[in-house]
Amino acid sequence: MWESICLTLAATAGNNIGKVLQKKGTVILPPLSFKLKVIRAYAFNKTWIVGFLMDIIGALLMLKALSQAPVSVIQPVSGSGLAILSIFSHFYLKEIMNPIDWMGIAMAGIGTIGVGTGGEEQKAYLISIFHLPWLAFSVAILFVLLNGWLRIYRRQRKVQEMMQSEVVEEIIYGLESGILFGMASVISKMGFVFLEQGFSKILVPICISISICCSATGFIYQTRGLKDGRAIVVSTCAAVASILTGVLAGMLALGEQLPSAPDARLSLLFGWLLIIIGVILLVSSTWLVRHLPRPLRHYVQSGVERNFGVKQSGSRSGTRVRDSSPSAVIQASTLHHLITSPAKAKA
Repeated sequence: MWESICLTLAATAGNNIGKVLQKKGTVILPPLSFKLKVIRAYAFNKTWIVGFLMDIIGALLMLKALSQAPVSVIQPVSGSGLAILSIFSHFYLKEIMNPIDWMGIAMAGIGTIGVGTGGEEQKAYLISIFHLPWLAFSVAILFVLLNGWLRIYRRQRKVQEMMQSEVVEEIIYGLESGILFGMASVISKMGFVFLEQGFSKILVPICISISICCSATGFIYQTRGLKDGRAIVVSTCAAVASILTGVLAGMLALGEQLPSAPDARLSLLFGWLLIIIGVILLVSSTWLVRHLPRPLRHYVQSGVERNFGVKQSGSRSGTRVRDSSPSAVIQASTLHHLITSPAKAKA
C-alpha cells in the first residue's frame, strides 16, 4: 500500500510541477504550432522539456499506482499534489507562503499518512463489463441535473438583468470538472481490474483512452468556470468533487470497501477528511487571510512581509544577485488555477 501511495505522490508531483515548468518555459516561446521552427524552439528549451518529461512520467506513475491500489485510496492522495506544488513554489519559485498555506500542507501530509496507515489491499471483486456503460449513464444523469440547474439559474438571472457571474455557476462548473477528473481515475482502474479478471487486454487501452477524454473534457468545463468566475470557488469545488467522486465511484462501481478493522477504518476516513480540508486551505488561503479578524490579519500579513524582507536582504547580500522575472513568482492562490487552465497554459 505504501508503495502505491509513494508512486501517487511522485506522480502528482510530476504532473503539477511539470505543468508549472512548462508554463515558465513558454514565457520566451511562441505559441505552440506544427511549424518546424516553433517545434525546434520548444525542443531546445530546457525548462519546457524538463516540465514536459515530468508531466509524462507523472502520468505513467499514476497508471502504475492505479494498477496496484484501490482508486478510493489513490484519488484522495493525489489531492496532496497541491501541497507538493506549494512547497516547490516556495523553494524554487521563491513564492512567499502564509501560515494558512503551511497549515494546509501539514494537514494534507498528515491525511496522506492516515490514508496509508488505514488503507488495505482489496480483495478481487468481480465486476461486469457492463459497469462501464452504467457508470457513463450515471455521470450523464448527474450532468443533466447540474446543467438543468444551471440553465434555470441563467434564465432567472436574465430576467433579473444580472450580468455578472455568480457563485452558482462557479460551483456547477467546478463540480462538473471535478467529477470528470475523478471518473478519469476510476475508468483507468476499471481497465486494470478487467485485465485481472481475464478479459481481453484491449480493454486496458480502451479504458485509458476514455480516461484521457474525461480529463480533457474536465479541463474544458473548468476553463469555462475560470473564464468569468472566481478561481477560488471553481478550483475548490473541482478538487473536492474529484476526491469524492474517486472514493464513491470506486466503492460503488469497483466494489472497493472500507477496512474491516475499526482503527484502520477511522484512520482512512480521518485521512480523507484532512486531505480535503488541506486542499481547501491551500486553494483559498489568500481569500481566508483577507477575511480574518483585523488583528489576526495584521499579524499574518506582517509575518509574511518580514519573511519576504529576509529573503530580499539575503539575496542582496550574496555574491551573486539573481533577478527573477515576474513570471517566475506565482501567488499561492493562483497555483491551482495555473496548472489546470489550458487557456492560460500554452504548453
